[in-house]
Amino acid sequence: MSDHNWPSVAAVICTRGDRAAFLREAVESIVAQDYPGRIAVMVVFDRAEPDESLTELGTGPMREVRVMLSDRRPGLPASRNAGILATDSDLVGFCDDDDAWLPGKLTGQVKALRARPRALFASCGAVTTYDGWSAECMWPKPQIAHADLLMSRVKEANADSFLVYRSALLGPIGLFSEEIPGGFAEDYEMLLRAARHSPIVYAHQVGVRVRGHGRTSHFTGDWETIAEANEWLLSTYPEFRSERRGFARVAGQISLSWGMLGRRGAALRWAWRAFLASPLEIRSYVVTALAMRAVSRSWVQRRLNAAGATS
Repeated sequence: MSDHNWPSVAAVICTRGDRAAFLREAVESIVAQDYPGRIAVMVVFDRAEPDESLTELGTGPMREVRVMLSDRRPGLPASRNAGILATDSDLVGFCDDDDAWLPGKLTGQVKALRARPRALFASCGAVTTYDGWSAECMWPKPQIAHADLLMSRVKEANADSFLVYRSALLGPIGLFSEEIPGGFAEDYEMLLRAARHSPIVYAHQVGVRVRGHGRTSHFTGDWETIAEANEWLLSTYPEFRSERRGFARVAGQISLSWGMLGRRGAALRWAWRAFLASPLEIRSYVVTALAMRAVSRSWVQRRLNAAGATS
């Protein structure tokens, strides 16, 4: 493949402007990619003053850095969409403002996409680092099918690893959903929607570094948002009905969320649905124990924190 045949890439980084040092590292990691094609880094500021000094990290027309203020509603999905719409590259990738792309990430993914001409979307492995430890996360197969995503969240496909044809984001796949309550699981929903059209190509390499922040996440304890977002997912994707274990997993998360809020009736209704779909769904039993006061909400929260889970 000659240099002029490599597709151009836009890397969208969304930020609230509160992690300046990490943000610069993220931009530098993308500019430094050993990729023969053009890369434009688009830094989208969400309700924060754009830092124009970031443009100085660009090294010329093949490695341009631009900054902009999001003109859409607040939140990560809308900011990503603002960045997508402001670019004109063949492919679009994403990186959180405290993470980084590792050397070879783009080249490996583009080669994987080119090897499957009908593919629209690619992902790759990630390494999470936190307080002196690191852990790699890699999907074992060359692609992620829609059925895989119904069964599992597939955490091996981190949003930092997404690489998508821009024409697909403006066409058959669509932009990130701005309708999901609280923006919870917007990356998972994007994977579900993309895989409806064609399997997601998986480059078997560790291509991104994710900076961990302990065993909790932004959504830890936000039970109402988690419950409403997962109910939205089941309503939007009726395919879950055909994958009983997958339906039970999401229904179990809903039941646990309502249970942690003390909404006993809603919790038990969803626990029963989860149990009917799959008696192996452990959250059904946890919620029943909560309702019977056999365990406390603080006990459940400690177990979730230890597992690094939100629900």
